[in-house]
Amino acid sequence: MSLRILCAGDSFITADDLADQCRQQLAEFGPLELITHVSRWPDEPMGDVDGVREAAGDPAEIAVLAADVDVIVTHLAPITAAVFESAGKLRVVGSTRGGPVNIDIAAATEAGVPVAFLPGRNLSAAAEFAVGLMIAVTRNIGAGSRGLADGRWEGKYYRYALTGPEIGHCAVGLIGYGAIGAHVTRLLLAFGAKVLVYDPYTDASKIDSAGARSVALDELLATADIVSLHARLTPETTGMADATFFAAMKPGSFFINNARGELVRTDDLTAALTSGHLAGAGLDVFDPEPPPADHPLLAMPRVVATPHLAGASQHVAHHSAETVVGQVALFLRTGTIAHCANPSALPVASV
Repeated sequence: MSLRILCAGDSFITADDLADQCRQQLAEFGPLELITHVSRWPDEPMGDVDGVREAAGDPAEIAVLAADVDVIVTHLAPITAAVFESAGKLRVVGSTRGGPVNIDIAAATEAGVPVAFLPGRNLSAAAEFAVGLMIAVTRNIGAGSRGLADGRWEGKYYRYALTGPEIGHCAVGLIGYGAIGAHVTRLLLAFGAKVLVYDPYTDASKIDSAGARSVALDELLATADIVSLHARLTPETTGMADATFFAAMKPGSFFINNARGELVRTDDLTAALTSGHLAGAGLDVFDPEPPPADHPLLAMPRVVATPHLAGASQHVAHHSAETVVGQVALFLRTGTIAHCANPSALPVASV
C-alpha cells in the first residue's frame, strides 16, 4: 500500500521542499503518493479562520485534498476540524512552526491524530536579527539608507551628536533568557559587549556562567545602553514596555523588539522617542500588524522598522522542512514524536 502525503507549503517553506524531504526520509514506508498545495502567502496575508489562527489557504480546499491521506506536513495551511473530519485515514500532522496555531489541536486530539511541531526552529535567525537591529539603529544604517534612497548624501551623520555607540562598548540589557535570549548573549559577548539579563524564571547562576550578569529589571533599565526584549507573551508580560518602563531606561538609550508586538505599548514608545528620552528603536513586530501606514513611529529617522522578518532565512525554511519530515518518520517508525502538541494522541506503545 502507498503512503499518501499532503505537502502544503507556500513561497517560504515550499511544497516542493516538503515533498523532496518526504522522498528522502519516508521511502522506507512504501511507495509514496505526494499531493502538493501552495498557498499565496506571503503575497497574501495569513489570517484567522474556522477556529485556527495565522493560517493561509482555504480550509475547504485543504479538506478535499486531505481526504484519504495518511500524513499532512504543512507550514501555514488551515488544518481545521473540518479537515480532520475529512481525513479519516490521517495518522499524523507535521507542522513546521514553533507554535502550530494554524492547526485545531482539540480536533486533532479528538481524532486521535498527533501533531508534531518545531519549537525554536528560528532561534538562530531571530537572534542574529536582533543584533542586526541593534547595529542598524545605533549606527544610522536605516536613516542613512533612507536618505540615499531619497537622493540625499547625508554627511550629517558624522556629527558627534548623531553618531552612535559600537556594540562592543555597550552594556546591552536582555529581558528574557530563553533559547533566543541565550543565543543573543553568545553573539553579543563575541562583540565584546557587557550583557545584562533580567529573567525571574531562570536561575541566575545559569546566566552568570554564560558570561552575562543576572540583574533586577530596574538596574537593567537604568544601566543598559541598549534594551532588547526576548520575553514570552503572557498575561503578565503583555504591555510590559509601557511609559513607566521607558521612563526608567537610561537617557539616550536604544530599544529593540523582535519578540512580540503585544509586549509594547506603542504610543508610550512613540512618546519616549518623540521627547528625545530614547535615542532610537529597532522594531520587527507590532501591535497590530501591520501598523497603520501613517503611524508617527514609522517616520522617525532613528527608528528601523521591518515587517516581522526575523525568522525569514533560507536555513529556517529548509531546516524546518527537513526536521518536520524527520519527526513524521520517527512517528511512523516508533510511535513517538520529539515535540508533540497533543501527547495524549500518541499511541501507548510503539508501532
